[in-house]
Amino acid sequence: MSDQHLLKVLAPQLDDLQKKGLYKRERQLQGPQGSAIRVNDRDVINFCANNYLGLANHPDIVEAAHQGLRHYGYGLSSVRFICGTQVLHKQLEEAVSRFLRKDDAILYTSCFDANGGLFETLTGEGDAVISDELNHASIIDGIRLCKAERLRYRHSDMPELEKTLQQAKEARLRLVVTDGVFSMDGDMARLPEICDLADRYDAVVVVDDSHATGILGSNGRGTPEQLGVLDRVDIITSTLGKTLGGAAGGFTAARKPVVDFLRQRSRPYLFSNSLPPVIAAAAIKAVELIAGSGELRQRLHNNARWLRNALESAGFKLKPGEHPIMPVMIGDAALATKLADRLLELGIYVIGFSFPVVAQGQARIRIQVSAAHTQEQLQKAVEAFTKAGKELGLLP
Repeated sequence: MSDQHLLKVLAPQLDDLQKKGLYKRERQLQGPQGSAIRVNDRDVINFCANNYLGLANHPDIVEAAHQGLRHYGYGLSSVRFICGTQVLHKQLEEAVSRFLRKDDAILYTSCFDANGGLFETLTGEGDAVISDELNHASIIDGIRLCKAERLRYRHSDMPELEKTLQQAKEARLRLVVTDGVFSMDGDMARLPEICDLADRYDAVVVVDDSHATGILGSNGRGTPEQLGVLDRVDIITSTLGKTLGGAAGGFTAARKPVVDFLRQRSRPYLFSNSLPPVIAAAAIKAVELIAGSGELRQRLHNNARWLRNALESAGFKLKPGEHPIMPVMIGDAALATKLADRLLELGIYVIGFSFPVVAQGQARIRIQVSAAHTQEQLQKAVEAFTKAGKELGLLP
């Protein structure tokens, strides 16, 4: 067969991943997403979904999806500019832009595509894109597609960011791009300082706010609102696949000329099928719910504070932060995998993260808390972590 050489090349690499404990196995859920799920014919408590407000199976969202399916059908078999734009798509774009206080928004099939279609479209030779070293893979890949000069600064290092801005002072356009919340550590970008530097060097600020939209800020408008710079961030990309119902889809929100230009030239938008109407209908309801979900946000943050304090009191080392992402630091990749496997046996669903997702020696269990978690579930998680930690020598 013509692929035999390929298989010979891949086989030792797969074996090496197995030996190092880095091989990723997919556990199959036997029902809907939620704070409790069924895996391998067992009910377990889920601490690794991005279902921050517990809306992934919310009855109002499910009903909106049913109505969208009944009225607008299943799929469009087309891209947006040919015959793939429905009333629902425009309504969702209007809802997103209104919620984030931007002129307009443009939908993509994922935030990965939103980032993939941004930099190549807006920049070219003679421009510069400046990126935090810990930005999401979608930002990194999106920047690789563009012909602008690519500069990177150490994570949240503002003096180095200023040096890169000085280095790019002759560029026609300067874009500074950062995650709002960094998904592996749960820390927030230093947006006020980034905006100050952007003002000083006439740069555009781009924020991927996927892990903050709906849960940070007094009204849920994300990291820019939380840090008081909502009107100073120029472009926001985010996802419908986390807090906003958890299905699929992403968007870019910005000034109208920026969005207009993306509609004309952004390749993932122009050459991908339209977002399915069932998702658009559900996402409209999700935006409506998060706009009025102050109580859910408060419950989420109360849960996160309680669990963080309880795990630290038990003796675990957690990365500091205020976000419901809680990295429990293990260090060794194989040990992180063993801990995740043992916790599953004890009824707690978590995943171990290791290189290349995080740096060598920085393996961890990433806990993600939801507003849907009960106090009893949080207590069971602490008990299971403590038991497994002692068995594996992580706790005395």
